[in-house]
Amino acid sequence: MEQKIAELTEQIQAASLFLADVRAEIGKLIVGQHDLVNRLLIALLADGHVLLEGVPGLAKTMTARTLTQVINGHFQRIQFTPDLLPADIVGTMIYNEKEHDFFPKTGPVFANFVLADEINRAPAKVQSALLEAMQERQVTIGERTFALPSPFIVLATQNPIEQEGTYPLPEAQVDRFMLKVKVSYPSREEELSILRRWTTGEEIQAHPVCDIQRIVSARALVSQIYVDEKVQRYIVDLVFATREPQEYGLGALAPLIEYGASPRASIYLTLAAKAHAFTQNRGYVTPDDVLAIGLDVLRHRVICSYEAEAQEISSDDIVIKIFRGVEIP
Repeated sequence: MEQKIAELTEQIQAASLFLADVRAEIGKLIVGQHDLVNRLLIALLADGHVLLEGVPGLAKTMTARTLTQVINGHFQRIQFTPDLLPADIVGTMIYNEKEHDFFPKTGPVFANFVLADEINRAPAKVQSALLEAMQERQVTIGERTFALPSPFIVLATQNPIEQEGTYPLPEAQVDRFMLKVKVSYPSREEELSILRRWTTGEEIQAHPVCDIQRIVSARALVSQIYVDEKVQRYIVDLVFATREPQEYGLGALAPLIEYGASPRASIYLTLAAKAHAFTQNRGYVTPDDVLAIGLDVLRHRVICSYEAEAQEISSDDIVIKIFRGVEIP
């Protein structure tokens, strides 16, 4: 087994070289936001969707568009509004008067990267139009089913400060996002660099440094990354601690948790940890990989109780306490 892991690590070290080129090319347009870029790369390698939460102006849309350009993929942006219809996303059947028949007109969801901008501004029936696409990578229009391109990633954004005229995301949809990433403000030096870069009138462009096939090949290696049984049990313990915290000596958290994470959390946490190990040029997963990505996987899957809200305790606070309370192998 050790020899197999060593050989896989050598393959990964060679296959992951393109990540440095991708980061460098994105860095031409995006100043800072290293965590955001790394999380998007992890989601891309692990075939997962990402929910981005941050105030306007933090380059969420530009980062998604730039990443698509760098890997030479197809990008579509959908602005979610209260009057949006499901057919505006997935497509609909159009009547052809000449042929006296209906034919499908596919929607903007048919792309490698779909940016659902301000997703919580559309009602639940519109948000739910993405459920089949996100889970099964296919869309049903009329009586026909269409496969979506590969890779297919939904990047959804939401504004945490302006809640008037917004609709909460259905729990079924939130659970389909592998990661929920909170996008923060840049540092003082980063903002100074942004000012200097974007106030000269000079046009800055990103160019492709890899292609879709390279991503598909990298995913094949990610799926082979070794996860020891102790690490697997550690992942399950973390997820179970969100449901039964008292079993892990965290009884004080029980009144604060309305619902814990679903089994999908265990799957996504494992896949994301594998992708993180790939970005670190390793053919095996360590507990550090799990902890590095765990908060982004679990924060939107732990539903706080009214008692937690009354005490101003967030899901992030609960997940961090679980990380500290569950024994690391």
